[in-house]
Amino acid sequence: QVQLVESGGGLVQAGGSLRLSCAASGPMVSTHAMGWFRQAPGKERECVAAINWSGGSAYYADSVKGRFTISRDNAKNTVYLQMNSLKPEETAVYYCATHPVMWASNWNDQTQYNYWGQGTQVTVSS
Repeated sequence: QVQLVESGGGLVQAGGSLRLSCAASGPMVSTHAMGWFRQAPGKERECVAAINWSGGSAYYADSVKGRFTISRDNAKNTVYLQMNSLKPEETAVYYCATHPVMWASNWNDQTQYNYWGQGTQVTVSS
């Protein structure tokens, strides 16, 4: 099965930037669409961004448009989330996950993602 490992989280001041990485391994990893999610304590997990298998289509939550960028390097089996102008309310554990068949209409349907990483903590200080 596909295995995912997130990295790049840490402590950053409000307005700062971080780049998260998701390293994938397993069969046919380059064929999987990928999504980034976040969950703060006591809150529901939310979809942040997603990218299709080729990297040609990307999707973003309205709250992060213009500030976050998702990308992938299939040669390295890695997906990235560049986060700029971070806000304290975006403190959360960030997860990556795989999606078997992604379209614009289903990118944010969490029930359709099949493999999940363990997450990386992002803390944004005021």
